[in-house]
Amino acid sequence: MELSKINIEGCPAGIKLLSTDNFDTWLFSIEVLGESLYQVYIFKLMFRFNTNYPISAPAVQFVIDHTAEAPIHLICTSILGTEWSPVLSMSAVCIMLQSMLTSCKVKEQPVDIDKYIWTMPDNLRKVHVLLFQ
Repeated sequence: MELSKINIEGCPAGIKLLSTDNFDTWLFSIEVLGESLYQVYIFKLMFRFNTNYPISAPAVQFVIDHTAEAPIHLICTSILGTEWSPVLSMSAVCIMLQSMLTSCKVKEQPVDIDKYIWTMPDNLRKVHVLLFQ
């Protein structure tokens, strides 16, 4: 149903659905709008859905290839973990990540990133923290 809505209404500004090779994996691009450190950057995001979606959050990761890079800092969002709600759409998740990138003040990884990763309560593969280098 969500895919049909995107195909009919389109995506929000700066967000494009690039592919849906199957219902399990979708690829989006996100352009950072407005004045920010990532202004005019275009990032690619891969959403992977398990059989419990929409009850459980999709896994989300930045895709790095010859046309896209990844942010150089840690992006933490509880909506992809403990605060996930089945009413959230992929467009809403993209908008939230787009907003986080727009408000970024420094292009660097946190000083204690290694310590943070090792002390996280959940496995990174659950992807309520997105880590990129």
